[in-house]
Amino acid sequence: MDRNSNVYTFIYASVMVILVAAVLSIAAINLKPFQDINIEIEKKQNILASVNINASAENANDVYKEKIVKSYVVNSIGEVVEGEEAFNIDLKVQHSKPTDEQLLPVFECKIDGSIKYIIPLRGAGLWGPIWGYISLENDMNTIYGATFDHQGETPGLGAEISTDAFTGPFKGKKIFDSNGELVSILVAKSNESGEPEHKVDAISGGTITSKGLEKMLSDDLSTYKAFFNSKK
Repeated sequence: MDRNSNVYTFIYASVMVILVAAVLSIAAINLKPFQDINIEIEKKQNILASVNINASAENANDVYKEKIVKSYVVNSIGEVVEGEEAFNIDLKVQHSKPTDEQLLPVFECKIDGSIKYIIPLRGAGLWGPIWGYISLENDMNTIYGATFDHQGETPGLGAEISTDAFTGPFKGKKIFDSNGELVSILVAKSNESGEPEHKVDAISGGTITSKGLEKMLSDDLSTYKAFFNSKK
């Protein structure tokens, strides 16, 4: 076959595309178990970070097994749903359902003899999804810790939600007011006022991400309201 012909070029390009696709497919299949393990470890690290425990990739499994004493799934009226594994619940899938059909994961962590309740969160930032975990004291009102992350927020602006400087002030804040109403947390801009016990400062220059996180907290915590009240 004439190597300078268009037919040869087309056949050669087609064969190379097929070979490269095959190699990439095989690599993806072989690497998936390792990717799944890494995702699981990172998720455990994030759950532990919400109760102020910093676990490494090497010890995350052991620390998680030691500290997370119980996990389960509840529904919108606070009842435990049997046969569901909290760790495997995909919040993206659950958020696509009506509120009364959602499965709500709960993780319990024992620290110094006291149980902390960990709630997963998922919402939308400026450029993509944001997510995190927030832990509550056993009064189901006081925040013990929080951790947040993002897919593509702007470095130095919205991406600051994943820093200790942003998450630290959540500790000690209240999600219920004195009348027992769930008010969540105001992520306040400089010109916004609110009760100090229900407010943290927004990120300077990251208003849309901050307000997205505020909405994530309000929306997701409200789905757990019946569960919170049942534990009080």
